[in-house]
Amino acid sequence: MSKTLFEKIIARDIPASIVYEDDQCVAFKDINPGAPVHVLLVPRKPIPRLCDATVEDQALLGHLMLTAGKVAEQLGCGDAFRLAVNNGAGAGQSVFHLHLHIIGGRPLTWPPG
Repeated sequence: MSKTLFEKIIARDIPASIVYEDDQCVAFKDINPGAPVHVLLVPRKPIPRLCDATVEDQALLGHLMLTAGKVAEQLGCGDAFRLAVNNGAGAGQSVFHLHLHIIGGRPLTWPPG
């Protein structure tokens, strides 16, 4: 099975503007940002969609949530940012490797669209 785009970024097979990494995840700037801050937070473990996560992934999912706040603060969003997870093609997911969008740096409206 071939690597996803995000697995290639994690492996440094292709370049990305990495803003954070630890032993469980990597965060890098989105190549098509929807806001001044738009970063993707990706687990190193390849999970295709959120609905594919299992009970064994519970700690990893919690780590991603806590790390998202840390990354948003590091990038100057303070406590005003949005997290988005697209689950499946019908929800707009185009890379089938679970990822959280960290979006901020400007006032955000609701609904997002």
